[in-house]
Amino acid sequence: MRTVRTGPVIGLIAQVALLAALAGTVGLTGLGWVVGFASGVTTNAALARGLDRSDADALGPADRVTLTRATFAGGVAALTADSLGGPVPVATLVTLTVVALVLDAVDGWVARRTGTASTLGARFDMEVDAFLILVLSVYVAHSTGEWWVLAIGAARYAFVAAGRLLPWMRGSLPPRYWRKVVAAIQGVVLTFATAEVLPRSLTNAALAASLAMLTESFGRDVWWLRHRRVGPGRIMVSADGVGRSRERATRLRASAPSATSTFDGTLSPADAGLPRAVW
Repeated sequence: MRTVRTGPVIGLIAQVALLAALAGTVGLTGLGWVVGFASGVTTNAALARGLDRSDADALGPADRVTLTRATFAGGVAALTADSLGGPVPVATLVTLTVVALVLDAVDGWVARRTGTASTLGARFDMEVDAFLILVLSVYVAHSTGEWWVLAIGAARYAFVAAGRLLPWMRGSLPPRYWRKVVAAIQGVVLTFATAEVLPRSLTNAALAASLAMLTESFGRDVWWLRHRRVGPGRIMVSADGVGRSRERATRLRASAPSATSTFDGTLSPADAGLPRAVW
């Protein structure tokens, strides 16, 4: 019998409650409700699937913090959708965003303090980061007319899409603290741009600088993957538990019953003993 995960169910209830609170205070249009509810459904359905694949019994303490952050991001998405048709309360939008950004620092701290860090939690945290940045970039691009700002929010999703076309971009990347710093900077700069507390010229300069940093960060990851891409008869294996990797030549044996070929005669991650994605 399929186990019902209470965490995602509670998360969806919380999302609806937040949307109802926004509708009762600052007001939400039908579009805002649809986008906010769709955000909650998508997030919590993906989380439930991730829990099933990771065989986790329940959300950890840090995961609950991340889920709360995702709920606030859903509220930001709802108000951003409303902004496409008219003005929205910027103070409320900024408040929700600031709370989400503060919680981004809290969930990692909780994971370390409680010893509950996990692959699922790290992936969940990353996807919530990407979604919030995407939503904020849509709001800023629409409110300022600077449509190039959408590149900030689209970068992560373009990277994922490229991985579907280029198999070597699906490899595991080593942990890099700078990657997290750059993501945090995107959120902070986009929040300042949303609040419109700086002169337009200074805001645009900050947005351009953050986009340049993001381009450099993704560019470095692409370069790393490109120069360590898997070739025929080779697999990429993890050297240790912290993500350093090395390439080891492995000849495919036609008689090996467990070897499942993928592309160019390489082995699948499962056959190589590599961890599968949990989402």
